[in-house]
Amino acid sequence: MNASHLFLQNNLKDTTMKKIITTTAFAFLLVASISSCKEQKEAEGAKEVAQAEAIASEYTVNTEKSTINWIGAKPTGTHTGTITLSEGSISVVDKNVQAGSFTIDMNSIDATDVEGKMKENLEAHLKGTVEGKEGDFFNVNKYPTGAFKITKVEGENGKVMVSGNLTLLDKTNNVTFPATVSFPENTMFLKSESFKIDRTQWGINYGSKNIFDNLGDKFINDEIELTVELHAAM
Repeated sequence: MNASHLFLQNNLKDTTMKKIITTTAFAFLLVASISSCKEQKEAEGAKEVAQAEAIASEYTVNTEKSTINWIGAKPTGTHTGTITLSEGSISVVDKNVQAGSFTIDMNSIDATDVEGKMKENLEAHLKGTVEGKEGDFFNVNKYPTGAFKITKVEGENGKVMVSGNLTLLDKTNNVTFPATVSFPENTMFLKSESFKIDRTQWGINYGSKNIFDNLGDKFINDEIELTVELHAAM
């Protein structure tokens, strides 16, 4: 075999090996990508609710001051708003939160970035009080309340990670968020950092491009950004 034939043969082998390596790498990345997407979409189910010691002090949530701030987004912009609480209590030992829960008043959904008719229409759509659109978002006539029940609190010196079962539309998933807890005088104040939940994990699928593939740029982001502020007193 002359040198030119040997060169062509080796070059062909190198080209074939590169194709095999490239194809294998692509397949690996594809599988990894699918697995990653699947992991992001799978919600963590409900966990056992935390129980407080008998010596715990109970703080009653001030429903006039406490609120959940929300941000929803889509390609053309964002909407902001609040939701208030109807009741709640937090159990504390030595200024450490051990357990607690609060009830979310879904009828209190308020859009704060719009006014007038736009505000009225947006809130009605979110609440599901528009005929024919009851199931688009929160359907407050059927599900007037949501709930959050603490399953675990970890941390010290006022910086904690709070985990809890969040129930919306009769579906429950466990979520975790960082928060700061303080005890001014005889009160307790807990404020979370902003955190995100995937609404589709609670069956809120309206406008989701991951559920519907024909939306183009007329989709609504799956993630809702939340900030919890709890005011409570003994």
